[in-house]
Amino acid sequence: MSDPGDSSKLTVTNPWQRLRELTDARIGLGRAGGSLPTAAQLAFQLDHARARDAVHMALDTERLMPALDARFPLALRLHSRVADRDEYLRRPDLGRQLCEEAERELAGLEPAPCDVSICVVDGLSARAIHEQAIPFLDAALAEIERLGLSPGPVALVEQGRVAIGDPIGEALGARMSVVLIGERPGLSSPDSLGLYFTWAPRSGRRDSERNCISNIRPRGLSCANAARLLGYLMRQAQVLGASGVALKDDSEVESRLGDGRQGNFLLPPET
Repeated sequence: MSDPGDSSKLTVTNPWQRLRELTDARIGLGRAGGSLPTAAQLAFQLDHARARDAVHMALDTERLMPALDARFPLALRLHSRVADRDEYLRRPDLGRQLCEEAERELAGLEPAPCDVSICVVDGLSARAIHEQAIPFLDAALAEIERLGLSPGPVALVEQGRVAIGDPIGEALGARMSVVLIGERPGLSSPDSLGLYFTWAPRSGRRDSERNCISNIRPRGLSCANAARLLGYLMRQAQVLGASGVALKDDSEVESRLGDGRQGNFLLPPET
């Protein structure tokens, strides 16, 4: 037995430590009297600043367009009706509509009908697009090819919202639409990419007619797993002729239980 008076031999086990290793959520922060410890308060302020920066960061189209050109037969650079970032935050409705120049550009195309229209949209986090869009597209294009589907032109959209993919997919004659968009930054996830899948895109589609795959990033859902889930949605949408609330996610997941169930990591493995 160790000597209680010898502090060098005492160890303190923090039961929250295991959870902290598995999540970026702010748990078990401790306290200093009635306040947060200094380290936790400073970390909060830093994460808040990163989230604000992600919202106001400009989309680097010059960096992204060459990467899209290399992966698609045609890459379009489009813009919503929003004039600037302040208006984007105040007028979500304008972010759902294409500007007149973009409408004319799409109207002037004579694309062959395609299975999948893909839009890459800055949304509320251009950082998410910069860091996750190309790695995800590499995984998704491989899945689209495996399913025997044809991708159409890709559109890189500035100052856009999710619904802007509807008129684009409609103009391209796509059977389904995939919108990659920077999600609203959380205090631990300023780099989170969201995906919205819509069957038979056309102007006026409701949000209930879409399926969402969220939190695509290294500390969240991996690009490979997100692409597999997208492939499942594409297969099922073709069977049902619908997406959104009519299309349930019954896909299997990778799990330590080995049978598609996610399980509870806090419980001991079942025997």
